Amino acid sequence: QVQLVESGGGLVQPGGSLRLSCAASGNIFRINAMGWYRQATGNQRELVARIRSGGSTNYADSVKGRFFISRDNAKNTAYLQMNSLKPEDTAVYYCNAVGVTTALRSLDAWGQGTLVTVSS
Repeated sequence: QVQLVESGGGLVQPGGSLRLSCAASGNIFRINAMGWYRQATGNQRELVARIRSGGSTNYADSVKGRFFISRDNAKNTAYLQMNSLKPEDTAVYYCNAVGVTTALRSLDAWGQGTLVTVSS
């Protein structure tokens, strides 16, 4: 079993910054990629940013130049630095990890979500 624990959400004013963390633990053999997704009320869940084990990244167009994803492979932890936040960034942010478990089965795990609210 694999668990993802997110932290760092909260209330921030427009233009402010937040840093989200996601720590993966459990029966992990290898994590190939970690990503952050978000879901605003009434919307579908969408990819925000993703980072692969080799360090390559991709971002949603709406966050490019404002959000930055990073990863500590040794700790199986991913971070999302969010700058210049806008009200439209308000959403529940979910962490995702894909890879292989110690039983050599496919791993696709999700965190419980952390709420980010951007409001004055």
